[in-house]
Amino acid sequence: MMKISLRAVAAAIAFAALCGSPAVAAETEVPAASTAPVPGGTYRLDKSHASLIFRVSHIGFSNYTGRFATFDATLDIDPENPAAAKLEASVDPASLAVENPPEGFLESLLGPDWFDAAKFPEMTFRSTKIEMTGDDTARVTGDLMLHGVTLPVAFDATFNGGYAGHPFEPNARIGFSARGGLSRSAFGIAYGVPEEGSTMGVGDAVEFIIEAEFTGPAWADAPKAE
Repeated sequence: MMKISLRAVAAAIAFAALCGSPAVAAETEVPAASTAPVPGGTYRLDKSHASLIFRVSHIGFSNYTGRFATFDATLDIDPENPAAAKLEASVDPASLAVENPPEGFLESLLGPDWFDAAKFPEMTFRSTKIEMTGDDTARVTGDLMLHGVTLPVAFDATFNGGYAGHPFEPNARIGFSARGGLSRSAFGIAYGVPEEGSTMGVGDAVEFIIEAEFTGPAWADAPKAE
């Protein structure tokens, strides 16, 4: 059976509305998600709805932006006690992607001066502390292993919502947005860091941006297929 994604249905509705076909849009109405509480348990990253982006100053003129295409994460969480959640993630540095790289540039970034992906083929993160900063926000601290160095890194996360299940997807789903930063030189990646008082180079401060959805336990009261 073909698997229908919520995004595809939403796109169809939007397209129908833009084309001025309200009747078509009405016929494509999305069924309601479960109203039951989001269950606790183990949630795994939905890689089709996740992104890991970083930005770093380029000579002070712009924020150079890249992303990693291959990464994974597991989240163990009890919505009644989110501060006790545990997050583990891994990233393949060789999956680095940048916009319109000059010839040989990507290879340089993956080489010894920067990520040295052949020598350090994996980045990992394991949470050590979660502090709730609001009803739907938290400060997440953990140990990041990057470039062979392990140091604590923190980021701010926002819970965007979730459900216990949906007729198109009979598993729980939750989603988060997060932002954080780190010093790349602290992890031994100091190539091109500007001299003090100058921006002529590639900044030491790196901002990372995460968008992630996770799928979890099966919907306990999922409606029977007709």
